[in-house]
Amino acid sequence: MLLVRTLKQIGYEVQEAANGREALAIIEAGNSGVNLVLADWNMPEMNGLELLKKVRQNPALSSLAVVMVTTETEIEQIAEAMQAGANEYVMKPFTQDILVEKLELAGIRP
Repeated sequence: MLLVRTLKQIGYEVQEAANGREALAIIEAGNSGVNLVLADWNMPEMNGLELLKKVRQNPALSSLAVVMVTTETEIEQIAEAMQAGANEYVMKPFTQDILVEKLELAGIRP
């Protein structure tokens, strides 16, 4: 809920998904207007890394911005997400300023 509130405060319209599979369905719908995905590594059914890889495998979605937002702080996991095509990696807990900074570093603006 903190992430949703923060995104709305900085000007984003937010769509939520209960798990990675639902997120992928929303993204692939084509009419969803999604231009940024924030994925948690530890989502049920399809984790954030799997979601990221599926998005990057789809040529129609290859330029979609994907930011991992997670409690996973191991350097190996960060490296794996970045190698898989994450635009940026935000570790929980975070502040609004950190999120905005990471989005700007990734070239993403509301």
